[in-house]
This record gives sequence, C-alpha cells and structure tokens, in this order.
Amino acid sequence: MEWLTDYKIPVGKWASDFFNWLRDNFSTAFDALADGAEALIDALLWAFQTPHPLIIVAVFVALTWWLQRNVWTCLLVLAGFLFILNQGYWEQTTESLTLVISSCVVCMAIGVPIGITTAHRPRLYRFLQPILDLMQTLPTFVYLIPAIVFFGIGMVPGLIATVIFVLPAPIRMTHLGISSTPPALLEAVEAFGGTATQKLWKVELPYSMPQIMAGLNQTIMLSLSMVVVAALVGADGLGVPVVRALNSVNTALGFESGLIIVVVAIVLDRMLRIRQE
Repeated sequence: MEWLTDYKIPVGKWASDFFNWLRDNFSTAFDALADGAEALIDALLWAFQTPHPLIIVAVFVALTWWLQRNVWTCLLVLAGFLFILNQGYWEQTTESLTLVISSCVVCMAIGVPIGITTAHRPRLYRFLQPILDLMQTLPTFVYLIPAIVFFGIGMVPGLIATVIFVLPAPIRMTHLGISSTPPALLEAVEAFGGTATQKLWKVELPYSMPQIMAGLNQTIMLSLSMVVVAALVGADGLGVPVVRALNSVNTALGFESGLIIVVVAIVLDRMLRIRQE
C-alpha cells in the first residue's frame, strides 16, 4: 500500500491555502460581516438583559398564548423559565437565546428564498443537494477552524459555525413545502390569470407554511444543540458551564447546566409547535 500513500492527495493543504487566500483577499468583507453579526447579537442581548427577567418571561408567555392558544402550554413555558431563574442561569440562558435567535434570523432569511428558488428549479436543487449534505455531515468542530481564522474568538464565530450547520434545514423544508403544492391549485390560479408572484404569495406559501414552520422549529433545535460547540470558541451561554464541568469533571455542574439546556429546548419546541386545528 506504500505506492498509494506515497502520492497522497494534499486535500488539507488545498483547504488551508484556500482559507488563507480568502482571509487575505476578502478581509474587508469578513470584517463587515462580523460587525453586522455583532450588532445583531448586541441588540438581542440588550433586549433580553435590560428589562427585569419577569418581564421577559411574561413576553414569552404572551407570545406562547398568541401562537398556541393553550393554557397548559403557557403554564409549561412559565414553569420552564421560573425553573431557569430558580437555578440561577438566567444570564447564560439569555446569551444562548441570543445565539439561537440570531442564527434563526440569518438561516430563515437565507434558507427560505433559496428553498423557494430550488423548488421552482429542480436542476438547481440537484446541484445543491451534495453541498447541503456536506454542510450537515461535516463534523461541526471543523467549521470552528475557519471561523476562528476569519472572525477570531467570541460570539460571532459561534454564530457563523451555527449558521453553516443549521442552514440546510430551512432550505430543505421550504423546498419540500413549495414543491408539494398540489398542481390543481396552481392550475386554478393560472386559469384565473394569476401571475407567478400571486401564485407564490396566495397559494404556494400558505400551503407550505406548516413545512416552513417545521423548518423553523428544526432550525431552533439544531441551533440550540450548537451552544456547547460554540462555547469552545469563546461564545457565551449555557455551553460555558457544560465545558467547565467537563474540564473539571464536575458532575453536579454538568447535570445542572445540561438540564437547563433541555428545559430551554422543551420550552421553545412547545412554543413553536404547529397547532392541530
């Protein structure tokens, strides 16, 4: 087998050279991207941490009622946030929520238009499929290396790595919803002289809204699963005590912070779960 390994394809060197070329030639663009991401993060942190925690809890409960119209779900959300306050993890929770919401805003803003476009252009979706598979199957720790190279240490590289990992979910779910619109509905719009824009806004988007909301739910859950990984590059949040517990073999701290992450995941899932009419 030596004859094969003697001529190793320098994949790693090519990747390193490519990332170094990007850093050297597009540093201004990366700086602008970092500034925009940092501004979004700072705004969300201010919104979460400036008011009294109980005001934020009340806002989440009211939002849950508006989305679900279910008293028991509202009580579950209330109990979840009160448990977080009781355990003393409010600041870390708001930091993780900031990372999750920021990644959702970016992923949905990019993923939904791409999903709509690929649903109307099947060849483009076939071209993107292996790229989406690579984004989801490549180990998340690999994303952190170029993120550190381009953006340094902090919340921004954690956000960028999260977006890369999560972005395929809204693209796939939006594509599924738009492409599964019944042809009879589209033909009816065309028969009445509807334009392509009217067809999209009046038929395709309303019909695919359950799939798009499911994509949003997946985006939130996948983003939340990245909080521990993001902590490895200096991102604040619930991942920090988990990493600290791992480094110090602190079972109590690890279970405590891990349970808080589970509670946040349950609260967000119940808030955004699609109602069955």
